[in-house]
Amino acid sequence: MFLASCAPDSDLQVVSKSRSQTIAMYGGSAAKTQGFFQTAQVYSTAAPSASVVQQAAAMPKDKHGMPFYKASDRTRLVRTTAYTHTEDDHLQYGAMNAAGTPLRYTDRVRSAAADWAVYPVGTVFRIKGMPQLFVVDDYGSALTGTGTIDIFTPTKDYMGLWGRRNVEISIVQWGSYSRSSELLAQRQSFPHCRQMYAAIQQMSSGTATAYTAAR
Repeated sequence: MFLASCAPDSDLQVVSKSRSQTIAMYGGSAAKTQGFFQTAQVYSTAAPSASVVQQAAAMPKDKHGMPFYKASDRTRLVRTTAYTHTEDDHLQYGAMNAAGTPLRYTDRVRSAAADWAVYPVGTVFRIKGMPQLFVVDDYGSALTGTGTIDIFTPTKDYMGLWGRRNVEISIVQWGSYSRSSELLAQRQSFPHCRQMYAAIQQMSSGTATAYTAAR
């Protein structure tokens, strides 16, 4: 559903708890490349361009001092963090994302989490300096109300290697607000889901809050 136009399912792999350590150590299918273990642990991202940084300075800001953009702004300066499925707050969900599908971590496609009122489920983007496509298929309570994107990594060691970094992203394809709303409507017992759902409804009605209007 999320990447039908980007990559065939036959090219996608998913991460399970039993395989996450194998992927971390050997890089999945890329293990055939000699020396992959030494290089796989380094996430190489390129510095944001000066024009993107300059543009960001004039944008409305979230609580982290990072910009919110209009939907037409497909190149963005974004604060990113990292997470993995073996963190305490994710154990109950295992290797599944909030969209109900397996988390992805391959040489071609990787999962990411965000506020679905900012980046709706199914949004596909690239990070400058990295060859993979990233797809927003997850969310997190700490991300709500911000422009931060949380990058999925297969282990806690990899999560630490990513750390927190500001990167330049390019939106390849916007996701679906209607699908985001449909999923969030079923999870109103969670405050962050209520907040995202309300923000999407406000956008639809033309009474958006400050942070969603800034998009």
